[in-house]
Amino acid sequence: MTSSTTSGGLARFNALEEHAAYAALHEACASAAWAHRLLTRRPYATTDDLFAESDVATAGLTDTDLDEAMAGHPPIGRPKPGDPTSSREQRGMAGASEELKAEMLELNLAYQEKFGHVFLICATGRTGEQMRDAVRERIGNAPGREREIVRTELGKINRIRLARLVEEDAPA
Repeated sequence: MTSSTTSGGLARFNALEEHAAYAALHEACASAAWAHRLLTRRPYATTDDLFAESDVATAGLTDTDLDEAMAGHPPIGRPKPGDPTSSREQRGMAGASEELKAEMLELNLAYQEKFGHVFLICATGRTGEQMRDAVRERIGNAPGREREIVRTELGKINRIRLARLVEEDAPA
């Protein structure tokens, strides 16, 4: 969602009390630094301004901040129980075969062993096979290269989650 004027959902977000706005942002991204930066830049005139600030905040995350953000994401194929956001985003794994689920578990564990964090990918709209192929490809990356890919993927996830946060019909 992009707009040149403040939408109802964005206006609602801008008007939230600080603690409620922080909680909503922290639910979108588990990095406290990211949430604080977006919080302190309110109000946003447009969703494009919100997205641009998210991009700047994501690019500026320290390694520790990036680790904190990744810690808020469950492994692909294993969304947290009661977490509709991860379940929705990982929908492509829902109908996967048992073989694919088992392979993803093995790949996730190997990836985590190599890099020390979950395999992070913007899973929205991807099939289980596409996610499997991505982890297969990325597990061969050098750690520095992989962190930059993770940062890019996190930025995509953050934008999707922010868009949902400021939808016109989002609850107040």
